Amino acid sequence: MRLLSAEDVRQAVPMAAAIDAVEAAFISLAAGEADVPLRTHIAAPTHAGMSLFMPARINAPAAPALGMKVVSIFPHNLGLGPPTINALVNLFDPTTGQPVAVVDGTYLTALRTGAASGVATRYLARADARVLALFGAGAQALPQALAVCAVRPIERIWLVNRSRERAQLLAARMRGAGLTLDLRIAPSVAQALAEADVVCTATSASTPLFDDAMLKAGTHINAIGAYKPTMAEVPGATVARARVFVDQTAAAWAEAGDLIQAREAGLISSEHLAGEIGSVAAGLLAGRRDTEAITLFKSVGNAAQDLAVASLALARANELGLGVVWAN
Repeated sequence: MRLLSAEDVRQAVPMAAAIDAVEAAFISLAAGEADVPLRTHIAAPTHAGMSLFMPARINAPAAPALGMKVVSIFPHNLGLGPPTINALVNLFDPTTGQPVAVVDGTYLTALRTGAASGVATRYLARADARVLALFGAGAQALPQALAVCAVRPIERIWLVNRSRERAQLLAARMRGAGLTLDLRIAPSVAQALAEADVVCTATSASTPLFDDAMLKAGTHINAIGAYKPTMAEVPGATVARARVFVDQTAAAWAEAGDLIQAREAGLISSEHLAGEIGSVAAGLLAGRRDTEAITLFKSVGNAAQDLAVASLALARANELGLGVVWAN
């Protein structure tokens, strides 16, 4: 069994490879080649935290996988030092059931979440998208930017955050990661959205981050922050007029507050979703239909993404000699 650290995953899986792996996982999911039950939530109310247990099996002949991710989300860690998101991914041989790897899932979670937005942006954003507006400055922010920049010719990124200091730190991390384009801290949400061709929301917001009227025609939105019914980043009016795609339909209606709240308000019905992004990637469903439409990818995260990226990390680690081998 191989133990892989966050640094091992970083070395093994660049963003472009992660995007391709997650795309394959989404296609398997949409094709019924993945068994991904709804995740189990266990709350830690005295610490305002939540732990999620996410098992999955991918049955695609070309890339079978079996495993489970356990992720804990403790937002109050932000002021204490530890990461707000901590995770482990356990991989098993899909043929024998033997454990083959334990992978640090904290960085992997950010990587695969960014990669999911990369897949959605590849198929839903306008080909000439040049400006990204990024909400949030936490662990998910940099991978979101890297993924969007990997699939579209982004020239400017507006950083939208309540804390100017945190936005400045994010800008420094972006430059350190090789993003040398025009990075600007938004003086207002309205100014950022007036220019944005792509919007990524990566926050823990419980109320929408912007007004629907602020969006310009043809904008694509990746909304990845809200993962339970009481959370929402996108206004109901935007959800109602957008062509909406999700990672997994059942999970979206169980957990995506952006969608659930819009339905409860009578703004949309259960038939409003255009479909799963995997069907678009497989060529079975149209994505963007014209240059003026608003498109929305709503993701609550899916264990198939974790298995795909963790399996790729393990394969590359075996080739490169990364990690620690533990005889079991």
